[in-house]
Amino acid sequence: MKLHSIETGLFKLDGGAMFGVVPKTIWQKTNPADENNLCTWAMRCLLIETNNRLILIDNGIGTKQDAKFFSHYYLHGEDELIKSIRAAGFHEDDVTDMFLSHLHFDHCGGGVKYAGDKLELVFKNAKYWSNKEHWLWATEPNPREKASFLKENILPMQESGHLHFIDATKQDLPFDITYVSGHTDCMMIPRIQYKNYTICFMADLLPSVGHIPLPYVMGYDTRPLLTLAEKEKFLNEAAEKQYILFLEHDALNQCCTVKQTEKGVRLDRTFSLSELG
Repeated sequence: MKLHSIETGLFKLDGGAMFGVVPKTIWQKTNPADENNLCTWAMRCLLIETNNRLILIDNGIGTKQDAKFFSHYYLHGEDELIKSIRAAGFHEDDVTDMFLSHLHFDHCGGGVKYAGDKLELVFKNAKYWSNKEHWLWATEPNPREKASFLKENILPMQESGHLHFIDATKQDLPFDITYVSGHTDCMMIPRIQYKNYTICFMADLLPSVGHIPLPYVMGYDTRPLLTLAEKEKFLNEAAEKQYILFLEHDALNQCCTVKQTEKGVRLDRTFSLSELG
């Protein structure tokens, strides 16, 4: 097995929304805001090369929305999804499995594109993986999340016949999955056994190292008290078992470990995925 960090570019979101009830005077120490109170975030994905499979976890925001949509998110940076996949030595047609932690637009928008006036899959040879519970949640969205579940990102997976649901009774993919429902219903956190490490793709359970303290919960989360409980359980286990936490949204840090302190679980160290060898 070999792992590749896939950088898809940077975007901006309101710092207050990203840190919920935590005051700006505190969160800006780790995530400084610009004059509009916006902080920079990554949309980092993970490519798993194993046996005869090439598995991509999440795929960023994509390019198919209009200028008005993108004007809210200030996309910037030199990195792009396809550019990064090719820099890793692959073509998008090589991807066999497109695993989606959840279906918010900044995690799944890169999996579908326009070809003329028609929508088609970017990874035409891949199975697109979700789960039944989250799919229903996304395709029949609540008013609070409706703006995050864009039908043009989601429905082409099903219409093309490439959509597959994770079956908990059998191992469809070469990693374990932890399900969490505080951010959105049935978000999936892959846990990958790599060399002597357990690599956890944290999605939106832990967006950045700045979110490690328990009260630092996003305003976007649908069930913040549930996030607190899920995050506490996961981080305690991560500290005990020395999991490597792969960070999707941290603009500066690809990976981190955590440790127990008198104040609870805190950051241990940060490093790049390539440092694992």
